[in-house]
Amino acid sequence: MVENDLLTNFIKMLECAAPLEVIRKIENDDDIDYSWNIFDSSGFLDILVAEKAGGAGLSLAAAAPLIEELGAQLFPAPAAQTMMARALLTREGIEPPSGPILLAGYNAVIPFAELAGHALVAWQDKVNLIKINTTILRPMGLYGSRSAKLEFASAPEVLVSLLITPETLRASAAVLRAAEIAGMAGAVLRMTVAYANERIQFGKPIGKQQAIQQQLAILAEQALLARMAARLGCAAGLPPTTEAAAAAKLVASASVPLVTNIAHAVHGAIGISEEYNLQLFTRRLYEARLADGADGYWATLLGARHLAGGAATSLDFVRATSPV
Repeated sequence: MVENDLLTNFIKMLECAAPLEVIRKIENDDDIDYSWNIFDSSGFLDILVAEKAGGAGLSLAAAAPLIEELGAQLFPAPAAQTMMARALLTREGIEPPSGPILLAGYNAVIPFAELAGHALVAWQDKVNLIKINTTILRPMGLYGSRSAKLEFASAPEVLVSLLITPETLRASAAVLRAAEIAGMAGAVLRMTVAYANERIQFGKPIGKQQAIQQQLAILAEQALLARMAARLGCAAGLPPTTEAAAAAKLVASASVPLVTNIAHAVHGAIGISEEYNLQLFTRRLYEARLADGADGYWATLLGARHLAGGAATSLDFVRATSPV
């Protein structure tokens, strides 16, 4: 776990770098220079980089609360992915490029891909650092989204190749996305509980109604499940194991429909209005659910590993692959 002062300073930095009005501008095609320059100058991009390489040397488990806050604060750029990319590059003695760096699979939809300058890309059996340009970038054109695909008809121009495998890159991206989902789910829970306690109907807050309380309990359960799964995935270390990352992303992604559906049901019509902040979170949650493999992808992978591993029971498989 990170020290409270470090987490507090991190949250203050995020609030300064990306207040909601800035996030809304970036979603409407503004650039990220203001937010990214504050983040970059803070030094937090190198928290996963080893101390001997000039970083803070935090473990992935220790950095998990910070990564969750990137989701909770809706930071509008691939900051967690850049943290991981810088750590993976410096581990192999490679100087990271400046600016946002994606962790990307070929032909996958990647949140904030329009805003990044470089990517670690899994291409065939290698992981390569490439420069992103308009010839390979395919924006999705969705409302308020800066997601895009990286597409190339032939092998991309490679700046440098890494020793890590595409499987390791996918696992690293998945566990980060799970932590971001956990942070967003927690923020949606807090927002929904606050609204239920403030919205008066028939002379009392709707949060006093038993049916609403039951739904809020399920929402809290799902937010906690996502957080526990993400923390276990991060506990597997840097880079995480495939099984730990798969379980983290599977559980976190599976929580998204319940979290968003309940939040919107409690809020009612106001929740989908552009002026209200809930839709900022729920749109981002669905993007994160699909990114880096949705729940079905990781469930299939875990099932195949279980069947091929020879464990007598599912509990034995969990015990053998769990990071703790």
